[in-house]
Amino acid sequence: MSGHSKWANIKHKKAKADAQRGAAFTKVAREISVAVKQGGPDPESNFRLRMAVQAARSVNMPSDSIQRAIKRAAGDGEAENYEEVVYEGYGPHGVALMVEATTDNRNRTASDVRYLFSRHGGNLGEAGCVGWMFQRKGEITVEESTFKQGEDEMMLIAMDAGAEDLKLEDGSYTITTSMEELDSVRKALEAAGVEVASANLVRLPSTVVTLGLREAQSIMKLVDALDDHDDIQHVFGNFDIPDDVLEQLEEEE
Repeated sequence: MSGHSKWANIKHKKAKADAQRGAAFTKVAREISVAVKQGGPDPESNFRLRMAVQAARSVNMPSDSIQRAIKRAAGDGEAENYEEVVYEGYGPHGVALMVEATTDNRNRTASDVRYLFSRHGGNLGEAGCVGWMFQRKGEITVEESTFKQGEDEMMLIAMDAGAEDLKLEDGSYTITTSMEELDSVRKALEAAGVEVASANLVRLPSTVVTLGLREAQSIMKLVDALDDHDDIQHVFGNFDIPDDVLEQLEEEE
């Protein structure tokens, strides 16, 4: 899906801006908390925690803050009790959206998400209303600048590692895996000398809606509003933004 990595690039730029005001720290600290409670405080044996720590470093969260978050979640101090929730609904123009959140208050978060959908021309739906349009996959990103051997060699390494697909867009490789093989593919890539920028579970749509400028503007207003909420970790949609439209959106920022 060509639009997925382009949209991911938008979110990456936004994450850098968020980090400047500390919003990203809140999100990664919550991810660390959930990861520790699921798999323990050792990043070497807890893949999810290892990726959460990597995400924290990517937004320049100080190492001592990362360690405090791990210790707090492991029981060294008073830790918040976060749980994961997934919301499904439709944005404007019939775009399907899936929203992953971590929250210590389900009622508050559900109310906030419902309000944001409604305010921006969408509708929050029931569980399962759009989930059938998405597949859970692993997604690994590698910055093109860190791999000098070229796309063909990257393709060979990724396929040998067990990847399902690879795309090169906007200066980074996006490697798709099955959900179950994400960690093993990541380890194989690193063993082959590939520097992995990120590795995450994502929700990829089976079909996409191509957006014009007006549609993209309205969708991104909703996506940005959701991303700005402290409880929201990830937003996935079944839309594609063509390059020319994406350039116009970036010029407006």
